[in-house]
Amino acid sequence: MFFNDNAEYELVLEKFAYGGEAMGRLDDGRAVFVPFGLPGERVRVRLTEEKKNFARGEIVEILEPSPDRIKAKCKHFGECGGCHYQNLSYEKQLQAKTDILIDQLQRIGKVEDPPVKPMVACPSPWNYRNHVQFSLDENSRLGFQAPHSNRVIPITECHLPESAIDEFWHQLAFEPGTHIERVSLRAGADEDLMLVLESDFPEAPELAIEAGISVAHIYEENTVVLAGNDHIILRVLDRDFKVSAASFFQVNTVMAGKMVEHLVARLPITRSTTLLDVYCGVGLFSAFLAPNCGRVIGIESSESACEDFAVNLDEFDNVELYEGAAEAVIPHLEANPDIVLVDPPRAGLDKAVVDGILRLNPNLIAYVSCDPSTLARDAARLIRGGYKPGEITPFDLFPQTYHIESISFFER
Repeated sequence: MFFNDNAEYELVLEKFAYGGEAMGRLDDGRAVFVPFGLPGERVRVRLTEEKKNFARGEIVEILEPSPDRIKAKCKHFGECGGCHYQNLSYEKQLQAKTDILIDQLQRIGKVEDPPVKPMVACPSPWNYRNHVQFSLDENSRLGFQAPHSNRVIPITECHLPESAIDEFWHQLAFEPGTHIERVSLRAGADEDLMLVLESDFPEAPELAIEAGISVAHIYEENTVVLAGNDHIILRVLDRDFKVSAASFFQVNTVMAGKMVEHLVARLPITRSTTLLDVYCGVGLFSAFLAPNCGRVIGIESSESACEDFAVNLDEFDNVELYEGAAEAVIPHLEANPDIVLVDPPRAGLDKAVVDGILRLNPNLIAYVSCDPSTLARDAARLIRGGYKPGEITPFDLFPQTYHIESISFFER
């Protein structure tokens, strides 16, 4: 749809929407989603995108600021798309995210009066990330993408990475025209560092790296070690986990521990329990649940994560692992799990996975979600399948951002 990109509109922002934006309405009734705005603010916006039923805009001027608005810590806030709520106190961030989770469950999942507990706060709302992924701009400078854009904003400061990453990333420099597409840094136990370079080309980039850091190059699902090890050790609740360059792991180590403790305390596990851990990754949850279970079955599609899982749970003889997509494995699974634990990516559960879980008919489903909209959709499917939602607890793994992690229980 064509629109006048110089036209400006005055509107009052009504509430937060999932995705880090505040929502207001145009005179024709269409919703407008505006990054970096706060509910209650009167703003002048310029539209950046127009659809039939909604639009997106950017703030040109804040005419009446919210009394909740505070000064952002980072000079890039408002341009870089990495953070969304630095203009809000941490306590208000927690409340905003909890309200968004409830709203998504009600609107999308049609869950009446969702049993959502208060959000578990992060002890350190700054410098908490053990993993940061940078993009490169046209001059090969490190940066992050602007909101709803592929445009890379080069940065000179960021207040989210752990100190070991924050002290190191400023030293990285790449020649203009490099074929590297993404640059990741991971901090492990004892401040070990791993640098991961991603590209579409097998030629390894030239690097002058100081000793003591591992470097890996990933291209077309291949991992080539350029220095050090092919993995890093991450420590959760005094237990070490091998995490390879291509494997996923929770980016907030302290909060990963809080989620583990939550599951250990609440799952009704005995020596006769069979637990199915779907999207088990490198074995974070299985490692803490296996000691008290009769049988643990993991399902994971990532080859590198499966290799890490085998190492991380090598001490247990009651654990088995299936490598493959959950929707391909579950329909053929010969098991009667008492508990199914799922930790899917943002896209949530494939319909075949939901159907397969309903066929297995466990007493309890524990759903670890990183996206409240797909959680709400899947909750509706599970409720239709004969389950009722129990306790739903959000965890703030991503302070300053709109991302909402949660653990929900569904009882048969």
